[in-house]
Amino acid sequence: MSQLIVKLAKTAGFCMGVDLALQRLDRLIEERAGQPIHILGPIIHNPQVLERYARKGVVIAEEPQDVPERGYVVIRAHGITRQVEAELEARNVTIKDATCPKVKKAQLLIARHTKDGRDLLLYGEEDHPEVRGLVSYAHNKALVFGDPRELEAFSWKADKGYVLAAQTTQDRQLFERMAKELEADSAKDVVVLHTICDATKLRQKEAMQLAREVDAMVVVGGRNSGNTRRLAQVVQEQGTPAVHVETADELDPEVYGKFARVGVTAGASTPRDLVEAVIRKLESFG
Repeated sequence: MSQLIVKLAKTAGFCMGVDLALQRLDRLIEERAGQPIHILGPIIHNPQVLERYARKGVVIAEEPQDVPERGYVVIRAHGITRQVEAELEARNVTIKDATCPKVKKAQLLIARHTKDGRDLLLYGEEDHPEVRGLVSYAHNKALVFGDPRELEAFSWKADKGYVLAAQTTQDRQLFERMAKELEADSAKDVVVLHTICDATKLRQKEAMQLAREVDAMVVVGGRNSGNTRRLAQVVQEQGTPAVHVETADELDPEVYGKFARVGVTAGASTPRDLVEAVIRKLESFG
């Protein structure tokens, strides 16, 4: 039997923002050994990582009031709303902000550019925690849309200014196309904020290229991770057989054992050991 060749994308796994968030949480665990530490919602969207931290005594608080007064809380990589931050401060909670620097920059840009009365048009997933945080920084009305067709049906006001921005992990190519069309329309007063992270674009581009070089693809990461789901989507759009898994146990030897070359990539919140486990499992099929 010939050996199955596994090719790993260079950008697979943790991005800078996720890495920084977990480093901050690890430092706080070390500093406050044995004392309770809360995170407001999952620090990243990966169930295996969250299970590891739960075993270390880290508690996920669903609401700000679940954090004890004068307690310690780590803000996740996705960020939080301004209202939640104010509520925590009012209860004398010590905040360790692990918001991704790219997300923080997007928050501040939205706040600055909506101060003069402009409404926000945000391309992203309405229920995503990052999006809720971004919208909270807008000083006026905000429309969140996940499909460009929603923007096409939008009722524009001739005497109104707008700000177009995006969730940091959205499809840059699609966003740039929308932005270009709006900027070319002299009847619309739109300021475009380029808030999509370069790492997302690079990860997707590399994954698409890899998909064209192999017989099949595996995308590793949490199913509740927006950037991983989009990564799987762009890979599948290349026409290469592809599967999105959280762990190596989900791989079917009957399916992946028949390929000669398999590419592997992973979402920004996927730890390296899960990626390596997938590679080992694939290699065992050969």
